[in-house]
Amino acid sequence: MVKNRISQMPFHLMLLPGVILVLIYSYGPMLGIVMAFQHFIPALGYSGSEWTGWDNFKYVWDMPETLTVLWNTIYISVMKIAAGLVFPVFIALLLNEVTKTAIKRGIQTLIYLPHFLSWIILGGILIDVLSPSSGIVNQVLGLFGIEPIYFLGDNRWFPFTIVISDLWKEFGFSTIVYLAALTSINPVLYEAAVVDGASRWKQTLHVTLPGMVPIIVLLTTLSLGNVLNAGFDQIFNLYSPQVFDSGDIIDTLVYRLGLEQAQFGPATAVGLFKSFVSFVLISTSYLLAYRLANYRIF
Repeated sequence: MVKNRISQMPFHLMLLPGVILVLIYSYGPMLGIVMAFQHFIPALGYSGSEWTGWDNFKYVWDMPETLTVLWNTIYISVMKIAAGLVFPVFIALLLNEVTKTAIKRGIQTLIYLPHFLSWIILGGILIDVLSPSSGIVNQVLGLFGIEPIYFLGDNRWFPFTIVISDLWKEFGFSTIVYLAALTSINPVLYEAAVVDGASRWKQTLHVTLPGMVPIIVLLTTLSLGNVLNAGFDQIFNLYSPQVFDSGDIIDTLVYRLGLEQAQFGPATAVGLFKSFVSFVLISTSYLLAYRLANYRIF
């Protein structure tokens, strides 16, 4: 027993840097939660600031934009989750039918590339591409007699622009999981389907898709924990006051309250509320993943 522990010590030491980083950057900042129950003044610190109980939560709830922000967050994140689950499956099925390895790898490389670019870079690209005056998208639409569309300045278009641009950035990387799931399907099932006279469409419908169901169910249930994560990096780089009615989310509200308006207590209250709801959703998603797909962390 002692020899086993000694032999495993190097592996535990390898984990030590990661554990230290998590303690410093994930658990250390949790001490700031007390600001949600204080009229926090940086000069006075945690101990000198006045305790206000639930006043910060009441203040945030009474703000006129709170319900709009909550709705925008859920609306955008649900659309992202749905698109991010359906479209990668479709692309994975199409790539699975490509027989030329060079072509298949070339397509994979092209659709994976946006994932590795930050939203600061992509935000600048999208602002230029979607510009109503000089953007290539509106120039093409003008060839068909369509008036310029303010994709990033119109409340009707902004949420869909956010979802589509996020899908463009991430769907290629998401297909990796589904392509891996396709490789786990027993080839004997396809051989049996061919013997029975099944076409490629029938094989996809009755062999490929059922073989992908477990991973689809797993990723769907795990994605429930992201219902309140609509993508701060993306929206912060693309939105403006003109689209606050449709694009303002919880994270951008926290940013404005805490960093722009120095209302540290209300900003922390909003963040704490989001963290609590996310904790409940993540716990529920892992429970469903265990029940439906037999998925376990440990």
